[in-house]
Amino acid sequence: MAAPSSPKLPQTLSSPPPPVPNVIVSFPAEHILLVTLNRPKQLNAIPRPQHFALEKLWEWYDEEASLRCAVLTGMGRAFCAGQDLKEWNTLNTSSSSPESSRNRMPAGGFGGMSNRAGLKPIIAAVNGICFGGGMEMAINCDMVVAAESATFGLPEVTIGVIALAGALPRLVRSVGRQRAAEMALAGKSYGATEMLSWGLVNEVVKEGEDVVAAAMKWAEKIAANSPDAVIVSREGMKLGWEGVGPQQATDIITKGWYARIESGENFVEGVRSFNERRKPVWKDSKL
Repeated sequence: MAAPSSPKLPQTLSSPPPPVPNVIVSFPAEHILLVTLNRPKQLNAIPRPQHFALEKLWEWYDEEASLRCAVLTGMGRAFCAGQDLKEWNTLNTSSSSPESSRNRMPAGGFGGMSNRAGLKPIIAAVNGICFGGGMEMAINCDMVVAAESATFGLPEVTIGVIALAGALPRLVRSVGRQRAAEMALAGKSYGATEMLSWGLVNEVVKEGEDVVAAAMKWAEKIAANSPDAVIVSREGMKLGWEGVGPQQATDIITKGWYARIESGENFVEGVRSFNERRKPVWKDSKL
């Protein structure tokens, strides 16, 4: 699925998306945001200003009530090859200030999302090379759909740096210490099928099929559900992701988020539509 060069903005948006360099923003279906990294000659490596601009885009997405799910992909043969190493080398040689190093990324991490908590889900449509920071983004996505030819890895140790954008602790929680050590300490690359067996990929799309179209199917399934229920279910999973015990996490959700949606329009509509044996008509979330 090719991303349009001049997307038409849905009338349901309360404001236009913030500008992001080297990115195509489009709206391929109702309630869905498609973000396409667009530096194909550089394998969609992300330079410093783009991280901050992407973080603002994800914040805008969370605040736009009519948007319910996002898909992130890359143009060309790469999803994202990681940091722009030419820019990084220039920064290293032009400044020795520790502060400049700390400020290379926003709080949300690589691409504004490798450390993002956020409110709404993001699906990665990994169309090709997914290395370094690109892999860190994929690890923190809610779902990952990958082309059969996609390759994954954290090669940072092979060039003397480390994956410092949130991937390392999350990788251990996702695949266990030994597999995480294999990826992070050896710098090995992996195919999509192996990442599927590890649980880091939800679906592998066969050669010749459209990975973005496959990710869009999942996005449409999510967007068809109660937006309130999706947001609160995701909050519950985030608590487990961040190491909160099941009993404490359930208590937090029950006394916090659940109390907010229990008397809401979508909660009432869901139960009513089930009893009336009809398809629910959801309202945009007010959470």
